Amino acid sequence: MLKLGEAIRAWAPSDGAAGDPRTVLEMVWSEIVGPQIARNSHPTRIAGNSLLVTTRSSGWSHQLSLLSDSIVQAIGARLPSSGIDRLRFRVGTLPESPRAKVLSRPPTRGGRRVGPRAETASAAEALQRFRGQVEQTRDAKRSQGWRPCAACGMLIAPSRVRSCLSCSVAAQDARTRTVAQLMFDAPWLGYRGTAELVEGLQEEEYERIRARLLTRWWGVLTAARDSRRLSSDGRERLIASSYVLLRSNVAPEDIVPATVRGVLGDELHDLIYGK
Repeated sequence: MLKLGEAIRAWAPSDGAAGDPRTVLEMVWSEIVGPQIARNSHPTRIAGNSLLVTTRSSGWSHQLSLLSDSIVQAIGARLPSSGIDRLRFRVGTLPESPRAKVLSRPPTRGGRRVGPRAETASAAEALQRFRGQVEQTRDAKRSQGWRPCAACGMLIAPSRVRSCLSCSVAAQDARTRTVAQLMFDAPWLGYRGTAELVEGLQEEEYERIRARLLTRWWGVLTAARDSRRLSSDGRERLIASSYVLLRSNVAPEDIVPATVRGVLGDELHDLIYGK
């Protein structure tokens, strides 16, 4: 089955900060996890819904992995549009500021350097504080009427109906893909027929998806026309069939060769179907 429907998620950080998602997350990382954890970890890369976190050592990776769910919830509370639902960890070099380097330098006593506290103890203390902060924030939100998202369980504001923003976006993406696939498989259904299969579909939403899909398909067809070559898998013929029906709004039984030629144009028609 050809993948003809693609959901494009727009990044819209709630605090209005500019830049790509990872840069925004990097800017507020210390606010999310606390300064001590931030000095020993760094948000490195976002791949899909996964955030790669670089840590100072395997001990920090292990300790942070124990609180992955809490960190993900804290990220969602601070940046609800991030869509991050899981973390991955790796040990590596952290980009430290001059101030962070000074703070992390072991102190000296009598001219001799004093060894730092046990790393695991330091991590445990920082994570315990973070856990306490998360619990306090959670309790405060519950007291203000916040409730779990019906899909992922993250606390959401009373103003939202059932789902958090990330889950709502994911559901909308899935809905768009379903409608687009129906337009490809059964373009003759039209709005009414598609609405019977997709609960709550509005005509404005249907037309928006239809316009975007027609533009995408036409790009594929005109590329074949300009190159005077069809793909080996014959995708243009399948797309052309759905394109003509969706574009013309003519029932399949009423489609005649002149209709197809009128929608596609002579050059494209002859390339796909032959003279």
